[in-house]
Amino acid sequence: MKLDVYNKNGEIIGNVEAEDRIFNRKWNADLVHQALRAQENNSRDTIAHAKDRSEVAGGGKKPWKQKHTGRARQGSTRSPVWVHGGAAHGPKKEKDYSVKINKKQRQAAMFSLLSKKLADGELKVIDSLELGEKTKAAHAYLSSFFKKLGQEGKLSVLLIPQGDRMVFRVSRNIPSVKSLDASSLNIYDLLRYHDVLLDKEAISSISEHYNAGK
Repeated sequence: MKLDVYNKNGEIIGNVEAEDRIFNRKWNADLVHQALRAQENNSRDTIAHAKDRSEVAGGGKKPWKQKHTGRARQGSTRSPVWVHGGAAHGPKKEKDYSVKINKKQRQAAMFSLLSKKLADGELKVIDSLELGEKTKAAHAYLSSFFKKLGQEGKLSVLLIPQGDRMVFRVSRNIPSVKSLDASSLNIYDLLRYHDVLLDKEAISSISEHYNAGK
């Protein structure tokens, strides 16, 4: 298939060849949701942890003798019924939240999402993502580009450059704008940002890098 290529003025100046398997896939909401859930769960740190009775301090000695005190029997101050005792059913840091998803499924979900964004007009291929050397200039460039396309408002853009590391530097301080290498595409960022600007040279990098089941 052929994709339109825009210049920085928002004008179509040509087209570029792209693979149907990446940009012309059927929308699969269930698979995209599965891939998003896997990515979020697999990046989750297990922090919450409550000490049980074997981990809290103290309680080595029976607090009082078994009989003839008029009080209830107690074997240890580590019991959950005691203040500062161990938790009976608290969260444990050993819990595993990871979700398995194979490479072929993950890439199919990403291609489905890229295809939907292209069909909805939210993915644009640009001849060159040269944003300059200053954050202010980069912001003006992006604002002007979308304004000329009739899309005014707050920026929410994922940039996918090719080789130009300056794009990462000048865009990192712009709210709601992120730069991502073609080899680091993921479901979370593609869903988080409304628009995607793709350098035309990055299309071949995407095709070469994501080739599971090709």
